[in-house]
Amino acid sequence: MFEHTFIGLDVHAVNVIGHALNPDTGEIGVHTLAADPAVVLEWVRRFEPPVKVVYESEPTGFVLARCLRAAGIDCVVAASSKLLRASGGRVKNDRRDARVLAEMLAVGSVTEVRIPDPDEEALRDLSRLRSGTAKDLAHARQHVNACLLRHGIRYPKETRRTREHSLWLHRQHFDEPALQFTYEADVEQAELLAVHLKRIKEQVAATAAACRYTPAIEALMCLRGIQVTTAFGLAVEIGDWTRFTGSSIGSYLGLVPSENSSGQSRHQSPITKAGNTYARKLLIEAAWQHRRPYARPGERLMRQFDRVAPATRIRALECNHRLNRKWEVFDERHKMSVKANTAIARELAGWCWSLAAPLQQGERMNAA
Repeated sequence: MFEHTFIGLDVHAVNVIGHALNPDTGEIGVHTLAADPAVVLEWVRRFEPPVKVVYESEPTGFVLARCLRAAGIDCVVAASSKLLRASGGRVKNDRRDARVLAEMLAVGSVTEVRIPDPDEEALRDLSRLRSGTAKDLAHARQHVNACLLRHGIRYPKETRRTREHSLWLHRQHFDEPALQFTYEADVEQAELLAVHLKRIKEQVAATAAACRYTPAIEALMCLRGIQVTTAFGLAVEIGDWTRFTGSSIGSYLGLVPSENSSGQSRHQSPITKAGNTYARKLLIEAAWQHRRPYARPGERLMRQFDRVAPATRIRALECNHRLNRKWEVFDERHKMSVKANTAIARELAGWCWSLAAPLQQGERMNAA
């Protein structure tokens, strides 16, 4: 028999819809609450324990889950992409969503999301700030280039983002006052974002050198294509690498093919793109670097090898050589570059796990 009251919460910025279900007695309670963790906690405590609470991973974050857990309430956050939804369901509202969550929790079909602590979430925010600013800078520079191109002006040299290129941009002038103002505003925006991004990168480097993930970051930086910003992003996004195996981490990051098989037929489609989008993007970008010719480590890698243990250094050398050989095989087979790079990124994820997970496991054994 059931021994819990299961509560599903549909959480929004303004209010929270709660649906309490006791499968043993059949009692049901539905209530609309203010989006205040203290108010939600007070309502949850009205039910006789034991109580288990669930809500979807939403933009509202993990504040509510931390509040309930601190009060001794068993609260889980459900992965939205893994929730079972009826294909014929055409009625969706907040009350129904809360009820479905409670029912799924009661039968144990909820896939939980790992709840990071506030310090870990702050590190993630810093990493994502760098990524967002870099994207904004690329768009701002594209605006400048598009403005010049529309008026028949093109930089005569191939190399850009230099001091000479910056001086050339400032020398451009248009007769129309409105156009001149627009152009100067675009150039100013790009320059401000470039300075802002530089400051963020400096903060990322300083934080990466003195945080809980520093050993894992140093190990990941021994791989080609992974420098401090990428290593920092992967380390803080994955968090606890020991949760996975070398094969399961690719599935978590959505780098495995989707499948639609039945009977004797088996059909694989593009990758699932499930899980952490940002970490997957970092691995995809890093995988391209392994296509470049590789005979021996460069100066940066040699300096980085001196900062890690011999076992980590050997493992990283094996990874760098293997992934470069796989790229050569893919090129010889004339495999589509995008598909080949995805396969390299999937294997790269496993190599990253093999470097970071043993370090974290060793730290835990030493702490114990």
